[in-house]
Amino acid sequence: MADKTIKIKLVKSLNGRLDKHIATANSLGLHKIGNETVQPDNPQTRGKIAQIGYLLQVTED
Repeated sequence: MADKTIKIKLVKSLNGRLDKHIATANSLGLHKIGNETVQPDNPQTRGKIAQIGYLLQVTED
């Protein structure tokens, strides 16, 4: 059984954002607009998405 994953893409700039939000994006591996990452679908990842969802495009696999 494969674990569920979430594909996350940074679609808005990190310039001028709160330091906490920039750190959250960096912890997901997102540094520049257009960066994509695949993360496990768990409460920790969902919490990060909830915090900076306005910067992201999220696709569930």
